[in-house]
Amino acid sequence: MRKGLIGKIGENMSFRRFKAYSGASKLAGYLHGTRIGVVVEFEGDETAAKDVAMHVAAMKPVSLTSNDVPAEFIERERSVATAKADEANKELVAAGKPAQSAEIVAKRIDGAVQKYLKEVSLFNQSFVKNDKQTVEAMLKAAGTTVKGFTLYVVGEGIEKKVDDFAAEVAAQVAAAKGA
Repeated sequence: MRKGLIGKIGENMSFRRFKAYSGASKLAGYLHGTRIGVVVEFEGDETAAKDVAMHVAAMKPVSLTSNDVPAEFIERERSVATAKADEANKELVAAGKPAQSAEIVAKRIDGAVQKYLKEVSLFNQSFVKNDKQTVEAMLKAAGTTVKGFTLYVVGEGIEKKVDDFAAEVAAQVAAAKGA
């Protein structure tokens, strides 16, 4: 099929990523222009599933639940929160005030990580069509279960070659002088 399309439109194409869904669940999709596409695996109301697909395109969650967020994302957020807490303590000391205790700093860091988890997990996010309701509450009200989703963004994952023009010219000049 791919070769047929290449011949028909005259452009080479390749697949870099895809996800195969199997089972009795249904799929709902959403395209946001020509740059973002979402597929949602669900059981229940199709309209609610399409709304979730639209939400995923807008909010770009990392996982369904907080428990599914990859450990490296959590560690990265924890290190950012730790750096912010250290900086805040340095500012307090510089202003002549006592630094926060290790217990308070630990609570601030944990609070920042929990806030991050709510922001990047689909079920904990505020629903884009009704910000007073989480996605999980909206799905429960609609009698729908989302089992998974896949977000595709055009160009995502393509490593761009970074050229250092000055270094390249310097290497050419050095090579010319050596010859």
